[in-house]
Parts: sequence; C-alpha cells; structure tokens
Amino acid sequence: MRQVGKTLGNKTVGKRLAKENIMGRVFEASLADLNNDEDQAFRKIRLRCEDVQGKNVLTQFHGMDMTRDKLGFLTKRWQSLIEAFVDVTTTDGYLLRLFAIAFTKKRQNQRRITSYAQSSQKRNIRAKMVDIMRREAESADLKELVAKFVPEMIGKEIERQCHSIYPLQNVYVRKCKVLKAPKFDISKLMEQHTDLAIVDETGAKVERKTDFVEPTVLQEV
Repeated sequence: MRQVGKTLGNKTVGKRLAKENIMGRVFEASLADLNNDEDQAFRKIRLRCEDVQGKNVLTQFHGMDMTRDKLGFLTKRWQSLIEAFVDVTTTDGYLLRLFAIAFTKKRQNQRRITSYAQSSQKRNIRAKMVDIMRREAESADLKELVAKFVPEMIGKEIERQCHSIYPLQNVYVRKCKVLKAPKFDISKLMEQHTDLAIVDETGAKVERKTDFVEPTVLQEV
C-alpha cells in the first residue's frame, strides 16, 4: 500500500454511511508517483475503490493509459504506425481490452530515408501483436499482468518476434481497460494489501472520577 493522496466523502447521514459515498470511486495517478520513478511519468494508472477500512481506501487496478505528450513524442515522420487491440480474460476472471502500439524503424545499413511497411507486413505484425497479448494475459492473473506492464515485457516480446517481418521500435501496451470484473472477494483484496495497518478508532477509555462532591446551595439574603 502506498500513500498517494486523500479523498473527501460526506459524513454518515441517516442510513447512508460515509463509506458508501466513497465506494466505487475511480482515482487516476501517475505511475511515477506510485513507484517513485520519474522515468515512468508517461503512464497513467486508474484505481477503483473496493473497500474502506478506517481512513484507508483499498483500491484495485481499473485501467491504464499513456499521456498525450508521450504519444506526440513517439509519432514522427518517415515511419509507419501500427496499432492492435484484443479482448482477453485473465485467470482470475477479469475481462480486459488491451491496446498495443508500435513504430517501424530503419534496417541496419539502410540508406533510404523512409521506413514504411507494406500492408501485408502490417497485417502480419498486427496478428503477432494480438497473439502475444492474448497469450501473456490469459496465462496470468490481474496482479501478474500489471507487473508485466511496468517493465514493458509484452512490448519487448512483440519487438523481438516481429523483427523478422519488419524492425520495430517504441513498442508499448498503450492502454488497458477493465470491461468486466469478477464478483468482489474481500480476502483476495486483502492479500494485495498485506502491509495495511488497521487503525483503531474506538477511542481511549475515559476514567470516571469517584471523588465528586455536590456543591452547596447558597441561601438568599
């Protein structure tokens, strides 16, 4: 668990608890703030509130995206842009939609300025991207899959396997959306927040004074 900020909620009024006002909220945070690594600032992580314990909000992964300035930096002239998406289901029942992005690059000793891929090459690369994303996602649970996003393991695998079709560069899983989540299980959520410190908010016991003396009544003059 990492402290990334605070969120406000209405107080308990009648039968509506303060906890119910926060449940289901979606927070967006930079991966650089979550991991204390400025090199990952282009990643935006969405977290959904699943439970509230005291003043601690327990969240679950709800999606990932890339900043617009990073996409603008990657998009350049004289190269081809290739994108693909696929719907996958993890081993723990999450239905996700993954979006991948890749750019062509010059071959070794190439003298031509442009590096445009043919339509057939794009089609083969796109099929490879879909196969790799499906294989990597369907063989892992949500926690393991998110761990693959951070070091760009899927992007590197796509770049390696597509090198024989056309050399690629800047290959990323650009976006991830959670389309459907399984039934909520508090035990699985607590396994991901094992370092959570439960705060006792019952308050301290107040000792009653036994040496109380009733004041005397003053007589009227």
